[in-house]
Amino acid sequence: MEEFHKVRRLPPYVFEQVNRLKASARAGGADIIDLGMGNPDLPTPKAIVDKLCEVVQDPRTHRYSSSKGIPGLRRAQAAYYARRFGVKLNPDTQVVATLGSKEGFANMAQAITAPGDVILCPNPTYPIHAFGFLMAGGVIRSMSVEPDDSFFPPLERAVRHSIPKPLALILNYPSNPTAYVATLDFYKEVIAFAKKHDIIVLSDLAYSEIYFNDAPPPSVLEVPGAMDVTVEFTSMSKTFSMPGWRMGFAVGNERLIAALTRVKSYLDYGAFTPIQVAATHALNGDGSDIAEVRSIYKRRRDVLVDSFGKAGFEIPPPEATMFAWAKIPEKFRHLGSLEFSKLLVEKADIAVAPGIGFGEQGDDYVRIALVENEHRIRQAARNLKRFLSTADETMHNVISLNAHR
Repeated sequence: MEEFHKVRRLPPYVFEQVNRLKASARAGGADIIDLGMGNPDLPTPKAIVDKLCEVVQDPRTHRYSSSKGIPGLRRAQAAYYARRFGVKLNPDTQVVATLGSKEGFANMAQAITAPGDVILCPNPTYPIHAFGFLMAGGVIRSMSVEPDDSFFPPLERAVRHSIPKPLALILNYPSNPTAYVATLDFYKEVIAFAKKHDIIVLSDLAYSEIYFNDAPPPSVLEVPGAMDVTVEFTSMSKTFSMPGWRMGFAVGNERLIAALTRVKSYLDYGAFTPIQVAATHALNGDGSDIAEVRSIYKRRRDVLVDSFGKAGFEIPPPEATMFAWAKIPEKFRHLGSLEFSKLLVEKADIAVAPGIGFGEQGDDYVRIALVENEHRIRQAARNLKRFLSTADETMHNVISLNAHR
């Protein structure tokens, strides 16, 4: 039977090929060090778990919840934005809770996209940024991801040559997978461009609290007038080590938030109420849990950069996020990121994410997640060093050195 239209529009999920190889290797007894999926290994802070356990004892919380989020949770998110960014939000009209930022992006795409609408999307980027709009019938026009002067000429060309004119521009800083960090001056230029051309700005700020220097990443909503055209998505998954809890937010322009809220009201009843109450407790905390998570990732980053560099795989130290974006060693670059990632599983017992999974512009890179402890990262470096030192003798067992992409 022919594939359904929306399924047919989606490319093969390249990460699944690495996942199958990883599962097969583990079934054969291999100790795979998994630095692939960005799935935090740190436990959710005890105080948050305790609050969940307390609230879940009340049977009244077992009923349907609110798809836009309970009032206390929306107030807590508004208070967080006021403390962290100096941005004032109306919790009733400018904040909606989402089932993680991924769901928020996908349902925003459903809410605002007509068939054929053009979306300006970074390449490489987190897959839902493009695929959410593809499934909604939109058309993706790839843009540069570096937040510098090179970002804007392609935007100008896109406005001149796209029919219809682009509907929305997607931002993601700190970036997954590249770990680029944007400045407030960059955001000011983006907002000026968006307002000039009547383009919606959708910002993914999931990694706002995972940074490694003294300059916390800004929100685009800090720019005067940004609220006129912008919605920003955040998540508690990385900040509070709550990935399985599926709790995130969309905040910003009232008209766009209203559209997202209406779509969600038809599709879900919101997160389980005890989860929302526990999330409220987390947001109203003193920030010590966030600081501890940040320090752990920084130590892991430093160990990764140092140990992999000594093993022969140079990794630029990321300024933020829980990822490193590393160019494949020259010797293996002709293989492409998928085959190189398979090679690391088979020959070094290391799993990473192939850059091609984030867009064709990422095929010379792999993404390495800081989701194993420092001991395991050093072990991965030893495995890597052993593989790299013997690659000339062992590569023929996997793939020809003369293979073409």
